Amino acid sequence: MGFGYLVVALLAAAVAVFALQNSAQTSVHFLTWTLDGLPLAAVALASLGIGLVVAGLPLWIRSWRWRSKVRGAETRVAMLEKALAERDQTPQRRQQPPEGPC
Repeated sequence: MGFGYLVVALLAAAVAVFALQNSAQTSVHFLTWTLDGLPLAAVALASLGIGLVVAGLPLWIRSWRWRSKVRGAETRVAMLEKALAERDQTPQRRQQPPEGPC
């Protein structure tokens, strides 16, 4: 657990250093939309964030589908286990061999 905190702290420090070293002003143009005077680090970090969301969304959808299938399978297993337990609790009639001449 401590190792994870160390990794997060190092990444946060790297992002802070990146932001401090890339404070030059730049403009962003997209179709007819223009933003002037943005720090270069803000543009890079915003692009990274947007990329993470765009890449993560299909993964989240796939994970959601798998969880849904697992819930359905767990429900089916519980239903089958209940039916099996009920079947085991009912008295079973044993068949007697037919009586006849020996």
